[in-house]
Amino acid sequence: MRRRQFLHAASALSLAGCAGIGRGHAARVVVIGAGYGGATAARYLRSWDPDISVTLVDRNAQFVSCPVSNLVLGGNRTMADITRGYDGLRRHGVQVLNGDAVAIDPAKKSVTLASGSVLSYDRLVVSPSVEFLYTEVEGFSGQDRILDAWKAGPQTVALRRQLEAMPDGGVYVLSVPTAPYRCPPGPYERACQVAHYFKRAKPRSKVLILDANPDVTSKAALFKRAWQELYPGMVEYRPNAKVIGVDASAMTVRTDFDAVKGDVVNVVPPQRAADIALMTGLITHNNRWCDVDWRTMESRAVKNIHVLGDATLSAPGMPKSGHMANAQGKVCAAALVELLAGREPNPNPVMNNTCYSFVSDKEVIHVASVHQYDAGQNTIIPVKGAGGVSAARSEQEGVYAWSWARNIWADMFS
Repeated sequence: MRRRQFLHAASALSLAGCAGIGRGHAARVVVIGAGYGGATAARYLRSWDPDISVTLVDRNAQFVSCPVSNLVLGGNRTMADITRGYDGLRRHGVQVLNGDAVAIDPAKKSVTLASGSVLSYDRLVVSPSVEFLYTEVEGFSGQDRILDAWKAGPQTVALRRQLEAMPDGGVYVLSVPTAPYRCPPGPYERACQVAHYFKRAKPRSKVLILDANPDVTSKAALFKRAWQELYPGMVEYRPNAKVIGVDASAMTVRTDFDAVKGDVVNVVPPQRAADIALMTGLITHNNRWCDVDWRTMESRAVKNIHVLGDATLSAPGMPKSGHMANAQGKVCAAALVELLAGREPNPNPVMNNTCYSFVSDKEVIHVASVHQYDAGQNTIIPVKGAGGVSAARSEQEGVYAWSWARNIWADMFS
């Protein structure tokens, strides 16, 4: 028995040694972006294989959640409620660097930071979020009166202040870009939150939604019912109303059909994968999104680089959401543990998603789905019969929604 145990241990050591041949060092993974995808990948890499060296780079000193940030606009949560630090990741052994990744050299397997520092990697994970295409909306660039507030942070606070300063009887104009964009139900939840605030504080005010899409892109019936029942006469929805220009001095937006004036104008612009993905050649489709192998999240354009989150070319039925990025981060981490040890990763990974939307301060609706890799179609597809949408809004779902937020943040950072 002791001899067999010795031989087994020797064999394991030999395999481990083979996995490291050619590197001459412990496996090194660099992660760019400490959001729902990147932070999750970094945390689980260290949890599942503490021998892997993980360096996480983000330009922000703290994490501020985009999901549930609309509650700040409605006056129902504070920025502190949606902000988390990176100390938990450091306790897992992740080296967290506050900096900006400005260049990737796939041939040298290196990342250059704005400070001039250079990080070497064996595998790179890029979870860079999106870039806003301001130039596609005439007049948007170079002004600061009309905000997008589509990345939680200073603009969230600034938009809330604009709403507070708006006179009762004023109009809040919200434009929605053509799908795909990050967080499909997010604009409609935002409309609800602003309407909820107006109902309490400015009851003569209006919310006008100009949607470039032919209909509400997520949970349409539930959102429309909420607008009719909770905010009768306050919310106006106009489909097929793509905003093509703005005039910040006049506070107007222009569509193909007319010009609309608002007291507060909030334009969510078209989006693509962030600049670092563009510069590295990771973008493959429509000059916007990064195609990946869903079994490993590895880029189909550049080897040894894995792309997560909103920057990816979404698979059928897959939303660009925080929960989905979290699921992708785990699939990626599991695959990297195997690949760096010279083993084959899981050929049939599964991902799940849940999107909660607050239609008031307490009532919530949700959509959920499960996705699994299909070898025949060479992509990940929704699992039939799994998931679905809420039957109706409820306060009980509001309890679930806030628990979801706290639990997924703990999953990422604790």
